[in-house]
Amino acid sequence: MKIQLDDNGKHLEFAPLTLTRSVGDLRVGILTNAERWKLLVPDAEISFATEDYLQNKFPKAQDVIRVNACVIPNQNIVDQVRTLKPGEDLLVGENWIAGTNGKGSFLPLSGEMPIVLKKRWDLFEKNGAILKQDFDLITKGRTTVQLSSTNTIIGDPNLIFLEEGATVEAATLNTKSGPIYIGKNAEVMEGSLLRGPIAMCESAVFKLGTKVYGPTTLGPFCKVGGEVTNVIFQAYSNKGHDGFLGNSLIGEWCNIGADTNSSNLKNNYGKVKTYSYQDQGLIQTDVQFMGLVMGDHSKCGINTMFNTAAVVGVSSNVFGAEFPAKFVPSFTWGTVGEKYNFDKALESANNMMDRRGITLSKAEISILKFISDKN
Repeated sequence: MKIQLDDNGKHLEFAPLTLTRSVGDLRVGILTNAERWKLLVPDAEISFATEDYLQNKFPKAQDVIRVNACVIPNQNIVDQVRTLKPGEDLLVGENWIAGTNGKGSFLPLSGEMPIVLKKRWDLFEKNGAILKQDFDLITKGRTTVQLSSTNTIIGDPNLIFLEEGATVEAATLNTKSGPIYIGKNAEVMEGSLLRGPIAMCESAVFKLGTKVYGPTTLGPFCKVGGEVTNVIFQAYSNKGHDGFLGNSLIGEWCNIGADTNSSNLKNNYGKVKTYSYQDQGLIQTDVQFMGLVMGDHSKCGINTMFNTAAVVGVSSNVFGAEFPAKFVPSFTWGTVGEKYNFDKALESANNMMDRRGITLSKAEISILKFISDKN
């Protein structure tokens, strides 16, 4: 089965995270949609239909079944996708699920309905429901590694799952609101307080005394301390010190300076405005809680204070005594709008990645150059 995850015209809806990746490579819950399809259909070949400048990293394929990358797949969808004939489309209401992308005859999906991502903030708002679905998918029929007796469990211990190599000592884990998944070689350091639903992917770390409110996801190799609530970290990003992040989305290879805080609620309790890449300006939302969104390879200095619903693009270095602007474009240096020299930004990215034994690929450098040239 050859599955092609189609951005379905939503590339800019999820920017800045999707400035450097296809929609199908976004992490929400525990997995990306590419990983979900691979779990649901182990012999599947996964490809992507996305923006031209991203296709070298996320390649297309021929003779595929096209599926909507904004739809979280489940077994019911897989079963009905398998029965599609050429020229047929699977729909949920007005949402295209799979097939010819609106060019064929329409078949309504029956049975269990999927979760559909439509806006950037859907990622954190729907993270809990998706995390619970992923937890069931990953842990079905499997046995957890035994949790150490130094920990305190509140709620159902069967909703805690540790992969091989995971370490949890002297922490409090509360599953009354949802499961807690701790991935391969992940670590929860002593004194941490975790209230599910929470997911830690491979080699992720909660540092000493971290306070975590779900639904929160740490992607692979992320390190987080301080206080977080309803945050998704994509991968390889650090918030290693005290400071608060809530209702936020952090890309890959980001670093949040010590004592950085992000407001996630206006002081008049009103609905927030946030920057839209699609509209190229601030838009009014129907959301009350919204924190920081930060694109890949961006950093901020110590004691940075972000306004409610702030957006930082790709490869920006945010520092200074003032509040940063509500929208910081990609490749920005400081808080006054100076352009970040591309070669210096590349050097900074490679310096961070080198600590993990990773370097930027030619495809990734090309993506960053495309983004830099557009700003």
